[in-house]
Amino acid sequence: MASSHCAILFFLAILISASNAQNGLTLPIRRDAKTSQFYTTVELGSNRAAITPIIDLGAQFSWFQCDNYVSSTYSPIPCDSRKCEIARGIGCVGCNGPIRPGCTNDTCGASAFNPFQGVLISEGFGEDTLYAKNQQPVPEYIFSCMESRFMEGLASGANGLVGLARTEISLHKQVTNKFNLPNRFSICFPSSGLGKLSIGGPSSSTLSTISKSLKATPLIVNPVSTAPAFTVGDPSDEYFIDVKSIRVGGETLSVKNSYFSIDKDGLGGTKISTIQNFTAVHNSIYKPLARAFTKAAADMKIRSVAAVEPFRACFSSDSISRTPAGPSVPTVDLVLPGNDIYWRISGANALVEVNQRTTCLAFVDGGSSPRTSVVIGAHQLEENFLEFDLVSSQLKFSSSLLVQNQSCSRL
Repeated sequence: MASSHCAILFFLAILISASNAQNGLTLPIRRDAKTSQFYTTVELGSNRAAITPIIDLGAQFSWFQCDNYVSSTYSPIPCDSRKCEIARGIGCVGCNGPIRPGCTNDTCGASAFNPFQGVLISEGFGEDTLYAKNQQPVPEYIFSCMESRFMEGLASGANGLVGLARTEISLHKQVTNKFNLPNRFSICFPSSGLGKLSIGGPSSSTLSTISKSLKATPLIVNPVSTAPAFTVGDPSDEYFIDVKSIRVGGETLSVKNSYFSIDKDGLGGTKISTIQNFTAVHNSIYKPLARAFTKAAADMKIRSVAAVEPFRACFSSDSISRTPAGPSVPTVDLVLPGNDIYWRISGANALVEVNQRTTCLAFVDGGSSPRTSVVIGAHQLEENFLEFDLVSSQLKFSSSLLVQNQSCSRL
């Protein structure tokens, strides 16, 4: 009896593990109030070290602070190995100190980048088991280390970064490869409470509460890399969409089409960023955008006030009426290819409160020669459901869930 009972328990454990793997990986998302950075929580290695990494949609791979990291299951990735090739390692690195994670010889080179500090550090790739609460572990997860002195700019308590770019060693690609799932992930950044990062699980069509409101647009590839370190000829690993024009209050801005397209040198176009706090646009787009928004706001009896840097169009908070979806203000539409396809930025996504009396248009001037003409920032992503389907190369998006009396914390 005892042996059969053990066999049944073992069989159930296998079924549960298989079921968890089929559902992919789901991680919580929280917002740091001071920096507005979004982060998640995982555990790593034999000692289940707690990792609180910032979520970076454009990062090619993950890196974690390894100063005090100890794990018996950690393995450095050797130079000239197949895994080094998959990771697109840069040369070979060594270390003069005692051997430990982040300090090994003959190791596949990694260019770890801190986007907040703007530093690119030579590190080495390694692998270890990644754990998420009550879910199937991810074995042999490839990442690089980063010394604590190069982590300036991260939210307080954060000790790493997870990359979600279009690479073979991004978080979603490693998870979907190991669990044999479709290369697909979704993010929903909360304005408060808990959001969700889901990898490889059921598609957005199963979310009955919002599926009918989702729109889809192709993910396009910038032919020139936008990474901090790359080889000539590499395409970009970041996520671009084909914005054709911008409307404010239903009126199309008078802007040259060339700003919205990507030229042969990879300049221009529109990408999505979780690191840029507010949407940054080319100066030649920003000026007409701010003018049009200010005029449309005045038509709604919203009073303009002195600007507060880095914003240019600011308003008296007490002249703005409120709705369940946030401030009642002119809409900003990013117009996309297809019949009536647009990403609407409204309410709380369009404005930001800078103090008790002043609320500003939550767009910033990206300068006269930015690498990318439109960089959609994290503030505009809050309470928006986004699904990145790398199988069909499509982005499905909801615009603000608050308009539907929904939120990321309730999905």
